[in-house]
Amino acid sequence: MESEAARPLRADAARNHRRILDAAAAAFEEDGPESSLEEIAARAGVGVATLYRRFRTREQLIRAVFEDVFSAEIEPTAWSAGDDPWADLTGALARAIDAISARQVILGLARETSAYDVETVHRYGRALERLLDRARDAGVVRPELTVRDLSAVLVMVMATVHAGDPAGDDRRRYLALVLDGLRPGRERLPAGSVTEPAADSA
Repeated sequence: MESEAARPLRADAARNHRRILDAAAAAFEEDGPESSLEEIAARAGVGVATLYRRFRTREQLIRAVFEDVFSAEIEPTAWSAGDDPWADLTGALARAIDAISARQVILGLARETSAYDVETVHRYGRALERLLDRARDAGVVRPELTVRDLSAVLVMVMATVHAGDPAGDDRRRYLALVLDGLRPGRERLPAGSVTEPAADSA
């Protein structure tokens, strides 16, 4: 049986859907990951029954919020129409870190509940790969760099994000430090393992 979440929405249902997603995203980030569906419904200004008709479980709601946030806020960070391959690549990484920093609770919930949509994440990876290919072709990055390396850059810099630095000074400092290692060097990077990390590692 097709779930209501998979059906095309009427205008009023679409408005409620949007309000629920926005309310859930705000509740998780501002009130914490334990925010209940009842609290989210109240924040959205809809009845609990309306929320449950659209999202039968908390996991369904988390998945929908993750997909919405990722496609609207994180995936576009890798879109670029500039003419400077180095600036396009490094700008994309900086924008991604800023976007991820603002949505750590939601991304953590998605990881905990296995709500990651693999195709969404792979689409972002393909966009990053296009930027990396341009940078390699222009000779402004190490020729041996891979998208996996860029994912590791995101993970490493995200490790410097903390609540005591709301302006993001530390993440910008350490991103600049890590980016310097992407430049062409006289020695090739040591080979990595043959095992690819999980799709949600970043």
